[in-house]
Amino acid sequence: MNALINWLDDRTGFKKLMHEALYENIPGGARWRYVWGSTLVFTFSIQVITGLFLWTAYSPSTTTAWESVYYIQNHMQYGWLVRGLHHFSAQAMTVLLALHLMQVVIDGAYKAPREINFWLGLILMQIVLGLGLTGYLLPWDQKGYYATQVSTKIMGATPVVGSQLQQLAQGGPEYGHHTLTRFFAMHAGILPGTLIAFLVLHIAVFRRHGITVPDPDRAPAATFWPDQVLKDAVACLAVLGTVLTLTIWKGAELAAPADPSEAYSAARPEWYFLFLFQFLRFTWVEKLGIPFGAIYVPGALMAILAALPIIGRWRAGHVLNVLFMMVMMLGIVGLTGLALYNDTNDPDFQASVKQAHVEAIRVEELAERPAGIPLEGAVSLLRNDPKTQGPRLFARNCAPCHRYNGHDATGHEVVKIVEKEKHGPKERIVENPTATDLGNFGSPEWIKSVITDFKGTFAALENVKDKEGNVAESSKHFLEGEMASWSTSHAQHWRVKENEQALSDLVAFLHSQSQRRGIPGISDEAPKRGRQIFETGKLPVGKFETNCIDCHSLHPIGEDMLLGEIGAGPTLTNYGGERWLREFLTNPGHEKYYGSNNAMPAFGGRLLDKELDLLVRWMVGDYD
Repeated sequence: MNALINWLDDRTGFKKLMHEALYENIPGGARWRYVWGSTLVFTFSIQVITGLFLWTAYSPSTTTAWESVYYIQNHMQYGWLVRGLHHFSAQAMTVLLALHLMQVVIDGAYKAPREINFWLGLILMQIVLGLGLTGYLLPWDQKGYYATQVSTKIMGATPVVGSQLQQLAQGGPEYGHHTLTRFFAMHAGILPGTLIAFLVLHIAVFRRHGITVPDPDRAPAATFWPDQVLKDAVACLAVLGTVLTLTIWKGAELAAPADPSEAYSAARPEWYFLFLFQFLRFTWVEKLGIPFGAIYVPGALMAILAALPIIGRWRAGHVLNVLFMMVMMLGIVGLTGLALYNDTNDPDFQASVKQAHVEAIRVEELAERPAGIPLEGAVSLLRNDPKTQGPRLFARNCAPCHRYNGHDATGHEVVKIVEKEKHGPKERIVENPTATDLGNFGSPEWIKSVITDFKGTFAALENVKDKEGNVAESSKHFLEGEMASWSTSHAQHWRVKENEQALSDLVAFLHSQSQRRGIPGISDEAPKRGRQIFETGKLPVGKFETNCIDCHSLHPIGEDMLLGEIGAGPTLTNYGGERWLREFLTNPGHEKYYGSNNAMPAFGGRLLDKELDLLVRWMVGDYD
């Protein structure tokens, strides 16, 4: 080994290089406060190694980016681990940057003759933040797509050259495929290469002037090897342990694939940019404009940071610099905490987050089917999925009147924002529904409530007011009509214990006619008994004053005969099922349904056939 080492040293001179690297003098001895620079280099090394592995499977295009990340996350061997390490080490790097910057300023390591090295460090900080910003878009999911779109718009607000900068970053006037390829080129090539170049300069200048020690007499001088190396190694191990824990416990998130046609209110920048996001949300900042909040103020802070070596030439200046850093860091932490607090207490945002989580799980379920992901990309899976699109269509078309379990089917309350005074505070008012809640439409519970408590089921119609503020005549007519009177007058029948099973049988018969998935067939005993009640009105105790077929028609499944006559009341053929619901939504004013008493708009011309199909299939549960 000695012969080999001597041969290598004779050819390369590596012994001298190793000695220079390992036996750097540390006045005052090794200290834990000096580990931050080494941990930053360590986390960047993790980024490079894991990034290269991710690169082997990543495909940067709008129809393959999300799909390749999905493959990495769910199918590539240990891909979830590699991606998690890459994701969380990037976040750790931001924390370590802040700690390193604070340590440099507190120790006065920015003062002459180390000004240039400090400025090189600020450049490195900007590159690291740029890496985080560009990497956020690469999965091409909803979260990254919309959050990054905000950042490019902010770039476009730059005075004079804003539009040119925005077009340069996003690859043209539109945000799309070229934006992704530009960001990938910056994230995987330009920015890492630039960071390595400036890191070499940073270390070279650092070695020229050595470590800045505020109290060199605290302990005997030591060398980098082995004392400081041991502390650095322990710190790097702690960073690696933290990153691994987050990877295993939480994992890197992958939201649903980006869909420019759908709004996404759950988008937020990564937590280390939340302070700027919160700052821009202040009313007084909004009045001053995006350039003020996103360019002028951050630019002024960076200018002050760059001026710290000049201000710190005097003792009072150094004290002022330390106070400035502390105030700025407290401000960043405070704004970040305020942003998290506001989001936690924002019901609309929380509903959007929940919906985004549901869609992220759903698209993976669809992608795991035998057919896999089509050539059009994974976004087409959600666009053609009733479980995903149904709630959105309901929210847009039905929620202005109806509710779905108390909300608009996507988890949001139906509200209106009222500004009582011009430029004053805005008030969020929850709007009352003007039609019944359809959360359990067509279910046995729904049918039972219509039979036993018709007025209570449709009580929301009382919120329809005329010009004088009274209940509209159309609502009165419905709530005081034949079915409402029948439900009220027959309420005593259902309070008799012997009739409880009869009610269940009648409900079972009507429910079986919908032909929804998993529903008992008409041949089962309960629906058979229910049919007898529907036709005759006979109960174990008592009898209907008016039979169901006196008002409603019904064409039993598998039979040619028609029970009742069309026109007296809404037809119950396939009630609550796909066919009934599709025909009803297309033309609720048809004589088979509510005729001239109908107040509901027809959606036959409002929705495309595909949209109507998705909405109906979602409402009847026709999806896997």
